[in-house]
Amino acid sequence: MSPALDERDRIRAAMDRILAGTPERSNGALTIVALAAEADVPRNALTQRHLDLKNEFYDKVKERSQPTDVEVRLRKQIVKLKELRAADQEELVELRADREALVRVVNQLTLENRQLRQQLTAPSSVVRLLPTQPQPPTG
Repeated sequence: MSPALDERDRIRAAMDRILAGTPERSNGALTIVALAAEADVPRNALTQRHLDLKNEFYDKVKERSQPTDVEVRLRKQIVKLKELRAADQEELVELRADREALVRVVNQLTLENRQLRQQLTAPSSVVRLLPTQPQPPTG
């Protein structure tokens, strides 16, 4: 399938509209996807046939010194991921402290259990006299 004769002209016009902030067919994002939609051409027209126009578009976006929508989205995602990582690190510190405390408790309970089992199995050499109740007088 051959490209339309006016494809380059449509891409340039779409580029101008997007950069001017007056898109007609796209969301106006500073992306190749939006540029292709604005120019009413398939995306591969920019990624395969007209690489020079794609590079020109990105250069113009960079000249504006505004990050692309994709860059803004990725930066937000990076911030979110860093916050999650910090929260995970805090949780790990707490879990490690909890683990150490639980190990100490398990060791103590194991020792107490062993002592109690030994007391139950050891013969008792102590004889204890149990108190008796006085018998009522018969008579």
